[in-house]
Amino acid sequence: MAVDTDIEKTLPPTTPPHDPHLSDGSDEEQPDFEPPDGGVLAWSQVLAGALVNMMAWGYPSTFGVYQLYYRDSLGLPDAQISWIGSVQVFLAFMTCTVSGRLADAGYVKSTIAAGSFLVVFGTMMTSLCPDVYWQLFLSQGVCTGLGLGIMFMPPLSVISSYFKEKRSYALAVAATGTGIGSVVFPAAVQYLIPRVGFPWAVRCSAFVALAISVAAISLLRPHLKPRTLGPLVEWTAFREGPYVLFMMGAFLFFWALYFGFFYINAYARNVIGFSTVDSVQLLLITNGMSVPSRPLVGFVADRYLGPINMYTIATLILGGMIFAWTGVTTRTGMYAFSVFFGLANGAAQGVFVGSLASLTKDPRKMGTRFGMVCTIVALATLAGPPTAGAIIDRSGGRYLYAQIWAGLVIVLGSLTLAGARCAATGFRLKVKI
Repeated sequence: MAVDTDIEKTLPPTTPPHDPHLSDGSDEEQPDFEPPDGGVLAWSQVLAGALVNMMAWGYPSTFGVYQLYYRDSLGLPDAQISWIGSVQVFLAFMTCTVSGRLADAGYVKSTIAAGSFLVVFGTMMTSLCPDVYWQLFLSQGVCTGLGLGIMFMPPLSVISSYFKEKRSYALAVAATGTGIGSVVFPAAVQYLIPRVGFPWAVRCSAFVALAISVAAISLLRPHLKPRTLGPLVEWTAFREGPYVLFMMGAFLFFWALYFGFFYINAYARNVIGFSTVDSVQLLLITNGMSVPSRPLVGFVADRYLGPINMYTIATLILGGMIFAWTGVTTRTGMYAFSVFFGLANGAAQGVFVGSLASLTKDPRKMGTRFGMVCTIVALATLAGPPTAGAIIDRSGGRYLYAQIWAGLVIVLGSLTLAGARCAATGFRLKVKI
């Protein structure tokens, strides 16, 4: 059987083009779109994307540090505390539809600047109210979450416009910023609290965020002309089977994804017997190990398998890792699990953006279509950690049933992504997509 190198080769020659997202009725990539696919300027955009990802997803991925601190200082149930982090991630995804359309319209730097201001402001306000739940909810959950979502989309749109053959790899390299930020921000908070106290530890992380924002804004250089016309939501995209199935698979994936980030250190402390400091080290290991796997899966996706195939496989492996978590009962096992769990998390998240990009022919609407997926995914991230927290609370502090729930949901998400792949290519094994 011959191996096809792109999705177009799998379609019948008489198949007419669809109209999923362009207001002018065209679904084909612009014939004059010839990105540099490399060079100093192009890779500087990847660096800017990595810097933005350090904040956009490095920050919320570290809520496990805050989860433990708030539990000790406020004495509240895990599920109630989780709502702060869940709302933060929910709003970060929910606002992507608006910020994605603004990015496509050319408002790249101003959108990032507005989001950065909200992140820094919300973090500063968090430092002023360490013991009042509703104030923490508004500052860290609402204000910071809105800022993260507003600043996240523009770099993805810009990076996609500079790359074609190496797009998945470039986006995966930019995603390494998430892992780096997931180490920098929790380390700053955790290790500064004993020295300067919680308020100043949080303010230091705000200053780091401010420096990162300034650097990212100075590097970004949009490549394509703005798409000023077109709706905020491309409703016709919901008529595409592959796009809808991809959205459903992403929903299931993110529903259970943050369970590990929010509860791995709590599990280590409450079940295995780790100290608070040692349990946070596990979170840092998990986040740090996600860095090398992201560019690796991006390279494999571009060179061999295709981003959707890679995303499906990586998601299935991640679900298996969560099931393996149920058998971890020792300190050594916990350290080993955190390493492989971090690698699996990084692999699955690293190719997420590239997968959707492979279904998006016109790079001028990457921000809009990806923002639509993120808005749907936002509902999953809102419900995920509190669902896990409620399962843990109802189980008397046991994590087994929450682990089984998360593993099943992610495996189901992988199967749905496989359905999206089959809807796009048919039931053919050796197709790169």
